[in-house]
Amino acid sequence: MELKDFIEELSSNSPAPGGGSISALCGSLANGLGSMVFNLTVGKKMFSNYEKHIQDTIKESLEKVSVRKEEFLKLMDKDTEAFMKVMEGFKLPKDTEENKKIRNEKIQEAYKEAVLVPLEVAEKALDTYEHILIACKYGNKNAITDAGVACLLASTSVQGAILNVRINLSSISDEEYREKISNRCDEIMMASEKEKDEIMKIVNGIVQS
Repeated sequence: MELKDFIEELSSNSPAPGGGSISALCGSLANGLGSMVFNLTVGKKMFSNYEKHIQDTIKESLEKVSVRKEEFLKLMDKDTEAFMKVMEGFKLPKDTEENKKIRNEKIQEAYKEAVLVPLEVAEKALDTYEHILIACKYGNKNAITDAGVACLLASTSVQGAILNVRINLSSISDEEYREKISNRCDEIMMASEKEKDEIMKIVNGIVQS
């Protein structure tokens, strides 16, 4: 689907793609921008002046963000698929007690999958900061604002994904499972804010100098 068509579909009254898919898209865009910064760095004079271990770090980050941007695109589809499974569960018959039981079990299973997909998005987006930080420290300074936008996109990816985790989590009856996932969401959010602030401090320091 071309970008224009995707945005038109997003704008329609169809519930999918929605916020979960867009959170994954932000993760892909963040890694894409990170990849751009690294590609504008490798092979340049500044790159050749770095010690070998820094050069290796840059190259490793380039490889990882290149792979990660594709993983996020797959998660966009997985998020939509998970949502559709929840909808399918609600369409199951509930005319007998046995059918009601089966329907409820399928809905609960679907909601758990609908929790795990955005949770994976949030985890991967959190991991993205590590590479954006390397791009800020060692990347081409002419592309520092691109690294900054990558950071902001990673933050949006994390926050959007966690919102989707929490809304789906509220429909799960397993309290132990809910508490476990909720605690992990809190940890991710705290770590995300810390990573974002560190990176944006570097970015703003260079932009405003």
